[in-house]
Amino acid sequence: MGQGNGDFDQYAEKVRDIFSAKKKGNGRSGGGGAGADPKKILLGILIFIAVLSGLKAFYTVEADEEGVVTRFGKYIHTSQPGLHFKVPWVDQVYKVKSKRRQEEVFGYRARTREQVNSESLMLTGDLNLADVEWMVQYEISDPWRFLFRAADVRKAIRDVSMSVMRRVVGDRLVGEVLTTGRMEIATHVKDLMQETLDQYDLGIRLTTVELQSVTPPDRVKAAFNDVNAAKQEQEQAINRAERKYNSIIPEARGKAEQQIAEAQAYAKEAVNKARGDANRFKAQLTEYKKAPLVTRKRLYIETMEEVLSNASNVTVVDEGVKGLMPIYGQLPVANQSAK
Repeated sequence: MGQGNGDFDQYAEKVRDIFSAKKKGNGRSGGGGAGADPKKILLGILIFIAVLSGLKAFYTVEADEEGVVTRFGKYIHTSQPGLHFKVPWVDQVYKVKSKRRQEEVFGYRARTREQVNSESLMLTGDLNLADVEWMVQYEISDPWRFLFRAADVRKAIRDVSMSVMRRVVGDRLVGEVLTTGRMEIATHVKDLMQETLDQYDLGIRLTTVELQSVTPPDRVKAAFNDVNAAKQEQEQAINRAERKYNSIIPEARGKAEQQIAEAQAYAKEAVNKARGDANRFKAQLTEYKKAPLVTRKRLYIETMEEVLSNASNVTVVDEGVKGLMPIYGQLPVANQSAK
C-alpha cells in the first residue's frame, strides 16, 4: 500500500499543477490573454479520481492475517491471504492477525519479569495466600466477532482469566495449589475460560493455560518450605515401607503356599494310606471268615516277627515253666519255639 500512496501523491501534484495553470491563465486573461480549458481541468480531475479509485480497489492480506470486509458498515465476507478486490470508497477492510498465536501473561510482565502482586496474590480455600503467575495463549477463530463483539477483546480476555483463576484457586487448599494440583488447576481454568468466552461470542479459541510459578508469599515462604520438606520426608518413609512390604509379602505368600502344598500332599498321602489299610483289613477279614484259626495264628506270627525283628534280647515265657528261658541272638521266634 506504500506504493499506492506514492502514486496518489504524484497525481495530486498533477491536479495542483492543473489548477495552478488555470490561475495563471485567469491572470493573463485579465490582461487580455486566453483562459485555461475547463474540459482539461475536468479531465484531470476525472483521471485523478479514477487512479485513486484503482489504487483503493485492491488490497493484500498477509500470510498470518485474515481480512474482514464491510460495506457501509455491514459485514460482507472474510478474505484469506492474497491479493483481493474491493469496491473503492464503499468497502472497508480490517486486517486481523488470526494465524498468529497470541499470549497474555498474569502476575508479571514478560519483558521485565516485574511482579504484579495485584494480579498474582489470591486467596485459597483454606484462607491462605498463594502467589500465582500464569500464561494464556489463544488464537482468533472468528475475525469478525473478534473485531465487533467487544470494544477491547484483550481486556475482556484478561478480566475473564483473572476472575476464573481466582475462583478455581479459591476452591482448593493451599497445599494442593502449591504442589499436586497445578495441572488440574490449569486444565480447569482453560475449560471455564473457554466456556465464558464462548458465551461472550468473542471469536477466541484458547490453546494453552499454563501456571508459570506458584509459590507462597515471601513472608511465609520459609514456613511453607519446612512443611514441604516434612511432606517429602513422609513420602520417602511411605515409599520405603512400600518397598519393604513388596519384598516381604511375596516371600511370605510363597512360604505359605509351599506349606499349604506340603499339607495337602501329606493329607493325600494319609488318606491313601488309610484307604490301603482299610482295604488290607477287609482282605484279612475275608480270609478270617474262611479260616479263623489259621488266619489268627498267621496274623499272630507275622505280628511277632515284625515286633521282635528289631529286638537285641528276646525272653520267652513258657506257660508250663515257672522260670524264664533267656534266648540270645537274632533267632526267629518260630525256630526258638521249635527247639
